[in-house]
Amino acid sequence: MEPVPAHAETPDVSFDGGDLDCGNGLLLLIRKHIDPMAPGQLLEIRSTEISVDEDLPAWCRLTGNDLLSWTKVGRQRSFLITKGRRGADAPARARPAPAMEPRPEPAPAPRVRREVRPVPPLAVTGLGSWPRPRWMLDAMHAFVEGRLDEAAFQETASDAVRLAIAAQERAGVTVVTDGEQRRDSYASFVASRLENCQLIPLTDVLPLVDDPEEFAAELRALDVPAAEVRHPAVFGRLRRVRPLVAHELDFAASVTERPVKVALPGPYLLTRTMWMECLTENAYSSREEIAADIVTVLREEIADLLDGGAALVQLDEPVLSEVVFSGPKSKRSFMCGALSESQGPEHELGFARDLVNAVIAGFPRERIALHMCRGNWTPDESVALAGSYAPLVETLAAMRVGAYLLELCTPRAGEMAVLTALPDDARIGVGVCNQKHPVVETCDCVTARIRDAVGLFGRDRLLLHPDCGFATFADNPLASAAVAEAKLRVIAEAAAAF
Repeated sequence: MEPVPAHAETPDVSFDGGDLDCGNGLLLLIRKHIDPMAPGQLLEIRSTEISVDEDLPAWCRLTGNDLLSWTKVGRQRSFLITKGRRGADAPARARPAPAMEPRPEPAPAPRVRREVRPVPPLAVTGLGSWPRPRWMLDAMHAFVEGRLDEAAFQETASDAVRLAIAAQERAGVTVVTDGEQRRDSYASFVASRLENCQLIPLTDVLPLVDDPEEFAAELRALDVPAAEVRHPAVFGRLRRVRPLVAHELDFAASVTERPVKVALPGPYLLTRTMWMECLTENAYSSREEIAADIVTVLREEIADLLDGGAALVQLDEPVLSEVVFSGPKSKRSFMCGALSESQGPEHELGFARDLVNAVIAGFPRERIALHMCRGNWTPDESVALAGSYAPLVETLAAMRVGAYLLELCTPRAGEMAVLTALPDDARIGVGVCNQKHPVVETCDCVTARIRDAVGLFGRDRLLLHPDCGFATFADNPLASAAVAEAKLRVIAEAAAAF
């Protein structure tokens, strides 16, 4: 598209991006301005950066927004885009609803040291996420896009948590989670809680990869809803200015008498997700430098969770499987920052081991667990990674956690027996139902899996759970709430026989 002397239409919103390029903050500013706008409204982006001439049209094309026109006078450029598609089927331009008076966020309550409820042998638990009601998803989108204030969002989420915990209790679980109802996904939600980090749709970063069209096609082949999944973008030094998930624990503990487990994205996962050379070069000089701040953030959070009575704090590190199973040609895998650097399995596994141990050093080992799987964004087993735990056992054993919560039901996970090499004093969480399958397993089937695990590890070391969460990504659940409850009930019924 060639520049024009002047835009034919008047923008609804304008901002000046100065000399920022798309990789150094301009995309973050675009997202900040376009999210609250109504479909069909016009956004003007002013820029003096020459690379935007090519990058912005690519961003519009990949994100489903139309570039209507652009002007150029000397170094000053002005781009006029419409939110969404412009055409016969596009919605008419609409003025945004009058802005709400934001309700003040309640002052955080003083931290309460709660009694820790023990986790017995053969305890049954979900991995973390639970399908969100439709009204919860609507509230989540409105909150992320700036159309709903935090207090109203938290009230809505608390109602969804009550439903998720009640379903788990009906199913007979031993250890409950809050279903991650306040999170857009199991990991990227952290960006909305940290200083100098922002959530942007995955499509926003596509223009920054080497071949955006090829990568977009790969995401489609992997069944990834790139326009709906948001990715953390770092634009300054990371700092924990409020709890990441301690508030989730506080509310969950107030509505149940059962032990509560809280999942946190692990330090390697967060480092791989947040370290993107194209977005972080002004804030951090290396991923080791950003990893140090991530370790600090997680240690502060875990201290609060343990003080608050969390029975287990679960660190999610599914990207460990990407390290060893992606193959020599680095087959794409959508489980974390597939856009970030990776220096080969030996280096990456050592880096991950050291990060996990730095995070948990000094904390009670028996209350720290680690979870990993091979991908949980789609019910299509064929696009998820596959491979035995054998190349991972040495690394897992060197992580000084008290429990391993592992995907084992799916044939993609290989044989359970290789896990006997894990430390004898650690508990083993065995996945005994497949959250990807819509059919609920029979009690006999789950009982047989538990019997195999008892034979390998002994009854007292075992914890029981599905292979992974039921709704890792809020907009892309793998099961309905009814199916999720039925699967947990079968595990609880089978466990009762032991």
